[in-house]
Amino acid sequence: MLRLDSPSPSPTGGTTVDEAAREVADVLVPLLAIAAGCVAAFIVAALVAAVVRRVGHRTTVAADLTRRSRRPLRVVLVVIAAWVALLVSTDDAGWRRVAVHGLLIALIVAASWLVGTLAFVLEDVAVARYRVDVVDNQHARRVRTQVQVLRRLTVAIITICAVAGVALTFPQARTFGASVLASAGVLSIVAGLAAQSSLANVFAGIQLAFTDAIRVDDVVIVQDEWGRIEEITLTYVVVHVWDDRRLILPSTYFTTTPFENWTRRAADLLGTVELDVDWQVPVDRMRTELTRLLEATDLWDRRVGVLQVTDAVGGVVRVRALASAVDAPTLFDLRCHVREGLVTWLQEHAPQGLPRSRWQSVPGTEPDAALEPRAATGALPAPGRWAGPDDTEQLESSSDARLFTGSIDALHRSEAFRGPGQDVIDEREQHGRGQER
Repeated sequence: MLRLDSPSPSPTGGTTVDEAAREVADVLVPLLAIAAGCVAAFIVAALVAAVVRRVGHRTTVAADLTRRSRRPLRVVLVVIAAWVALLVSTDDAGWRRVAVHGLLIALIVAASWLVGTLAFVLEDVAVARYRVDVVDNQHARRVRTQVQVLRRLTVAIITICAVAGVALTFPQARTFGASVLASAGVLSIVAGLAAQSSLANVFAGIQLAFTDAIRVDDVVIVQDEWGRIEEITLTYVVVHVWDDRRLILPSTYFTTTPFENWTRRAADLLGTVELDVDWQVPVDRMRTELTRLLEATDLWDRRVGVLQVTDAVGGVVRVRALASAVDAPTLFDLRCHVREGLVTWLQEHAPQGLPRSRWQSVPGTEPDAALEPRAATGALPAPGRWAGPDDTEQLESSSDARLFTGSIDALHRSEAFRGPGQDVIDEREQHGRGQER
């Protein structure tokens, strides 16, 4: 006996028209609701972007915020709108739980993306305040180095938090996490031993960023290579070598191995050019030629220009020309310029100074007039003694031959290399005797 309110079966054994319509409605209604929510999300995202541009159209922060956060904000709003539309338009069912779980995972990923872009905007604001295209950019380079390391650290932390958040949405992962926390002591020891070198590089990278040992754009000498610090990460440092090669070094290299930093406090440098010449070389004329070479080029910064005889053994005389420049690249060209100029001068004007090997003694000859010593004009102040008013002319006349004596600037320069002083040495001696007792 058929009930009047029961659906009538179709002749083919299928569902009735009402049931088919109900099934179609169960599919179309959530889809239409999700589509409407996505449209509303795009409208809200566009309004937020317009408001941000309107409020801060005169600042670069708003432009950077709009550029970086536009896409992740849209994704977050779309996921939220789809989630709300799904909850409103459907009843509790197994497929809805799966869909809601997928939207939750998408929301965690999108929110992490949005937080990362906001952190990048804040870091860009910090970097924009310090310019590196100026002469005195040491503080700016230090800030830029620290921001780069913090940016990578931020990305790592956000990624770890996002992965952990996604994993905790699964009940099995929560159970596994509880067991991991129960044995965290043993696991931490095992993980520390397994990743000892990696963790050492991570901590070394953080140390380099905040101890100011090196900065981005510092000029360094590492493994006998001259280059510039191009990038500092948590695990390695990229050195841009002068011939456009890239030297990749672990961060621990700069915390365990001595290296030269040519721009630690300032960019100006002193450079040397050493030549082995014969004993008959006219040193005074060579010094005059060095002065002429330096004054004729714009590579010299006019701080130091000195020619000295640093050695005289083994049948040759070693002459060192010392010159200064504003930075390392300029100094390299200046050294090449001075070296080429002195070699050419020796060949054309002082061939007797060219190095030679003697296999037998040569009878003495009359000294050349150019080699006669200059007449003494008076005694210079003794090393370590400050020049008085009467010594000014003598000091100035010999300033091109001495680095740490012979001029007022040289005497000031020598103060940096005189040591801590006799009183400090006496104090150390007394302290050492006290420890022996």
